[in-house]
Amino acid sequence: MIQIDKNLCKKCNICVELCPKEVFAADEMGMPQVRYEDACTRCLTCELHCPEYALEIEKVEKKKKNG
Repeated sequence: MIQIDKNLCKKCNICVELCPKEVFAADEMGMPQVRYEDACTRCLTCELHCPEYALEIEKVEKKKKNG
């Protein structure tokens, strides 16, 4: 899950520009929003480069198979 804190976001759109899978797009007011969450690979590029720490990417842990 990708969360954008709209109170912290300053609409710099670094996340939109840096995302290798084009997960984000700016709305008509310039606020980034998640458009294609299923395309997200959890590379964390957006989260690591957000100057306002307005993004949080939920890490998905893989379950080990028994046997």
